[in-house]
Amino acid sequence: MNPFKTHASLNLPGLSHGFFSRRGGVSGGVYDSLNAGPGSGDAPDNVTENRARVAAAIGAKSDHLLSCHQIHSRDVVIVDKPWSERPKADAIVTRTPGIAISALGADCAPVLLCDPENRVIGAAHAGWRGAQSGITDAAIEAMESIGAKRARIRAVIGPCISAANYETGPEFRAAFTDGDAAFFAPGKGDRLHFDLKAYLLTRLNAAGVKSASALPDCTYAAPDQYFSYRYNTHAGAADYGRNISAIMLTEK
Repeated sequence: MNPFKTHASLNLPGLSHGFFSRRGGVSGGVYDSLNAGPGSGDAPDNVTENRARVAAAIGAKSDHLLSCHQIHSRDVVIVDKPWSERPKADAIVTRTPGIAISALGADCAPVLLCDPENRVIGAAHAGWRGAQSGITDAAIEAMESIGAKRARIRAVIGPCISAANYETGPEFRAAFTDGDAAFFAPGKGDRLHFDLKAYLLTRLNAAGVKSASALPDCTYAAPDQYFSYRYNTHAGAADYGRNISAIMLTEK
């Protein structure tokens, strides 16, 4: 399969992006093969090569592909040049051409954002904690601070775990408000299924993003195509690789 997908709403002049699968890299074992996560237990040289391939695929220099040390927060960093050490945050925003910003995940949702008119982009990592605490809202605010207009922002949610495979317990449901009941479906016994994609789409729309959509891909349901933390946990694997989604402004 093609190692990455694009989305029609982001296929625009002056913009390059991709939602990458786990295929097309050099790693082996549980990291087979395009593991882009520096925080994994994979050999660092493999991760470096995999990330170089991702950068090349979207037309970036290898050291211009940036990823945060993700901590399930609502913290955002604004960048205008490559960094030497990953900051702890869960979203990156830039208006600098040639800087490729990304979100890593292995069931959590990557969210790519752009204001094509004002040429501002963002990439957010949204697990349930980050989504609930407002990482997408924070990314939008940061984009506005450097010139974006939220009504012009386009957002696409990439491959992540689907509601059918996101089984939770009552303690998880208790962390949400009564107004979030629509995002939970009953499962067996006291089990519930959480719809992360629908929750994020609702948050994006409520924040004023008029163009928000999601890829249908489920990371758990397609372990041959995507890394999945939950799938590997259920399979008894000790670790897991990280998928990457990236976006970059190109020169006009």
